[in-house]
Amino acid sequence: MDGGPRALLDALADLVLPRTCAGCGVPGVVLCRRCAALLAVPHLATPRRFPVGFPPTVAAGAYAGPIRPAVVAFKERGRAELARPLGAALALAVVGVLTGLPGPAGPVALVPVPSSAAALRARGRDHVRELTRRAVAELAAAGVAAAEAPVLRRSGRVRDSAGLSAAQRRANLAGTFVLRTAVPAGSIVLVDDVVTSGATLTEAAAVLAMTRRPDDTPVVAAVVAATPRPVS
Repeated sequence: MDGGPRALLDALADLVLPRTCAGCGVPGVVLCRRCAALLAVPHLATPRRFPVGFPPTVAAGAYAGPIRPAVVAFKERGRAELARPLGAALALAVVGVLTGLPGPAGPVALVPVPSSAAALRARGRDHVRELTRRAVAELAAAGVAAAEAPVLRRSGRVRDSAGLSAAQRRANLAGTFVLRTAVPAGSIVLVDDVVTSGATLTEAAAVLAMTRRPDDTPVVAAVVAATPRPVS
């Protein structure tokens, strides 16, 4: 059969669980071209209220419209097959933020923002690390020397940030990130699925920044999508 064993497995999976676009529901694909195109618009993330220390962050698209249900499907509803298109979007955001660094980027370390223990238990997987690994593969295919660097861990009990205000998110996360291993040399890019208030990236970046020398490139961040700033 053309396509080999993987094609056969995909065909059998389609019989049991027919594929639909996670963004708009059109049948036959994991993420249709129209929805995927919305994740090819890299831009600087602009939280409504910038936390002090918020790192320069590039998002591949806006956390709105069909992108929102696509990310939720991957994160909360077990649609792990979305790691490929969402990881590719994350890789695009990484390239975007690296272009803003002074001088050559050198080796690039992608640092996934760690989820809380409760979130990991509830989901049964670390979705951010799945995205990170996919992004590393995409970057390698494009000739970018990148590697996953899971150097952060959470130090205490943190509530889920859903429904919290920006100030509450920052207070909830204060002091919760610590280093688990040494930070590698080269460019450091924090990666996450979504940025909303910027509190998570700010707290994680502060820990990483303490390991940087004055002549090192600054800590930056890349995400799949960013919550759009409200139009006043």
